[in-house]
Amino acid sequence: MQQRADHRIPVLIVGGSLVGLSMSVFLGRLGVRHLLVERHSGTSVHPRGRGNNVRTMELFRVAGIEPDIRAAASLLADNHGILQTPTLVGDAGEWLFKHIDPGGGLARSSPTNWCLCSQNDLEPVLLDNARELGGDLRYSHQMESFEQDDYGVTAVIHDRAADERYTVHADYLIAADGPRSPVRTALGIRQTGPGDLFANVSVTFRSAALADVVGDRRFICCYLTHPDADGALLPVDNKEHWVFHAPWHPEHGETLDAFTEERLQHHIRQAVGVPDLDVKITGKASWRAAERVTDRYSSGRVFLTGDSAHEMSPTGAFGSNTGIQDAHNLAWKLAAVLAGWAGPGLLDSYDTERRPVALATSARASARSVEHSHPGFAPPPASAAASAAASSTSSSATATHTTPTPTTRSSPTPSTSPDSPAPAPPTSGCAAPAPACPPSTSTNAPWSCSPTPRTTRAGTRRPAASPTRTEYASTRTASARAPTRTSPTTPSPPTGPRPTARPPTGRFWYGRTGSWHGARQAPSGTRRRSYERSCEPCSTRPDLHRRRRPPAL
Repeated sequence: MQQRADHRIPVLIVGGSLVGLSMSVFLGRLGVRHLLVERHSGTSVHPRGRGNNVRTMELFRVAGIEPDIRAAASLLADNHGILQTPTLVGDAGEWLFKHIDPGGGLARSSPTNWCLCSQNDLEPVLLDNARELGGDLRYSHQMESFEQDDYGVTAVIHDRAADERYTVHADYLIAADGPRSPVRTALGIRQTGPGDLFANVSVTFRSAALADVVGDRRFICCYLTHPDADGALLPVDNKEHWVFHAPWHPEHGETLDAFTEERLQHHIRQAVGVPDLDVKITGKASWRAAERVTDRYSSGRVFLTGDSAHEMSPTGAFGSNTGIQDAHNLAWKLAAVLAGWAGPGLLDSYDTERRPVALATSARASARSVEHSHPGFAPPPASAAASAAASSTSSSATATHTTPTPTTRSSPTPSTSPDSPAPAPPTSGCAAPAPACPPSTSTNAPWSCSPTPRTTRAGTRRPAASPTRTEYASTRTASARAPTRTSPTTPSPPTGPRPTARPPTGRFWYGRTGSWHGARQAPSGTRRRSYERSCEPCSTRPDLHRRRRPPAL
């Protein structure tokens, strides 16, 4: 074993997945020298984490890489809806939503829009651009240990390919090393939250005949609701390559080895509704969904980003988008401090600004999994909530969190793909905690609260107060809980003469729409009603335009 010479670098990034690569891109465009080490030999080969929301695409647009991402995502450019059906044969089922931006509101407020780009397609784009921007990215390299003092961080790096070790001296260390983050564990930073939620097996397969069964239905995800073979089907190229998420119950003693090729083929055929469908399994990967957020995002000169800082249910792709936006927030602050035009105190605002977003968004992601009964997920009973909360506040980062035992579903209900696009907090839809959407409403688009009631699989409308949501609400931690709101009713028309006073100025939080409105003063002489109608999306529901305080985080 050989020992290389030491390296000196302003920023060391540990982890080269979506968040680590995004951090490299953001630092590179700001001229910050950095080194990234990743223990795997290359980028992801599994099509996952596909939904990139509007805010994420705005950040990539500013970084100058949006055209490359659009090119990589061209095969799925026409896929927009989410379908729920017991079978793909015939015209059964319903569209939970068929268009991402049916009213064109997003197009009027942003120069870009959401993008369906799988992680295995997005990471190579980020890698190429990060290197073009001057990033030193090293795969098959693993950080073995680190120490920090008032002047910087000293890390020992192992080159696994050459079996060599060397030392890196950095001003700052960024941990983007995943949910089981060794960096977070070494720092002793705790996590809070309900803990593990459910588990799935993600299967990649080839089927030429499936495209004919799907027809012209270009969905982002299809929730197949067969009572004995539920799951989520996702297209990779709309022709031959597909992904299927099957429920997995390790808490019942079910092992990953039990998912044999024959079992998976039978499951997919039964779910699709074609007994003799050609199915060639090409790969499988297990994953577990969890809701946890760290108690702090930094310790000295070490910062946590992405899954090392927060774990979220994959329903809605909230986790990857929140992590990429973490990286952008931290990158420009590091650049400011390293360049000398901001003091080190600016870095304290990273935790202040990003941790509340993670608390609110992780709660919303879990609530959406409950609403749509993601394959393999059942809400924990109220009796398990206390033990889950108690275990999640253990004094050690390595403490074991109590996992609520899911109950067996009597009949499957709609699920949401982990690849659905996520909201762009705080100005786009449901980035606020779940109670920002009253129980009587449902999410009809990935970033907005819709007054349109969702229908259940039996064709009946969901009750105003869902027992499933009520059960889950008890499991949320106090730090992520927002005040419960009741569904507002349409106000009666005012009587008497119309007021002549101008609408008040300032910014107000309109809880039903989950966004800020009234940022600018209404023109002189404008009637209040016409001013309200100019506010999107309140123009379609004037009764929602009610002044409220923002939810407490």
